[in-house]
Amino acid sequence: MSVVRLSHVGKTYSNGTVALGGVSLDVRAGEFLSLVGPSGCGKSTVLRLIAGLGELSSGHIDWPGATGLDAAAGHGIGFVFQEPTLMPWASVFANVMLPLRLKGVARDQAAPRVAAALAQVGLDGFAGAYPRQLSGGMKMRVSIARALVTEPRLLLMDEPFAALDEITRFKLNNDLLELWREHRWTVVFVTHSVYESVYLSNRIVVMAAHPGRVVADLAIDAPYPRDEAFRTSTAYNGFCRTVSATLQQAMAA
Repeated sequence: MSVVRLSHVGKTYSNGTVALGGVSLDVRAGEFLSLVGPSGCGKSTVLRLIAGLGELSSGHIDWPGATGLDAAAGHGIGFVFQEPTLMPWASVFANVMLPLRLKGVARDQAAPRVAAALAQVGLDGFAGAYPRQLSGGMKMRVSIARALVTEPRLLLMDEPFAALDEITRFKLNNDLLELWREHRWTVVFVTHSVYESVYLSNRIVVMAAHPGRVVADLAIDAPYPRDEAFRTSTAYNGFCRTVSATLQQAMAA
């Protein structure tokens, strides 16, 4: 079943820039879907429109059978941005609690949910720390915990690991997959990395620019769990070659 369906979605900004030109996309329940494509192809715009953070210029977005999901009200959706966007003056606990506080959840009711979200991302014992005391990877874990504390059914992630070193990125990739397999959210993940998209996803949508549009929809038919053995396997390398070739075609389109 589709969780969210984009039908001929277009987005033109006030300065005349056409970010999206007729994007149609079905996001299926429980899948890990990655969007890849050159800069300016509208990947982040797709995420923001799904989250209700912008107005469509044309087309429509439907939520078939998605009881409890409401983009306009922010229900059932978690969003992780490229930067952690943490409040520097607030503790880790306060940063993660923010979405619950905005929904009017009392602190005593929110505290167990904050603790559970921090435990999910491996930050037990850091509730009282401040962002300045954390590494880049730990800040991103806090950002992910903040998205998870609302117990979303749909998790939108906009290049969350792009600024991290390779070792930290690999570790967070593994941790994210473990969480996804445990909770079976639906994930839409934006990345510029072919290697990251193949490692994480069971489906990759390739986009082209000017205007932003879908040019390919590729299945990554490899079993989970995935680990370092998969990263060095012939199958992984084959998928990466296919996605890379498709991306090159999209960039030339």
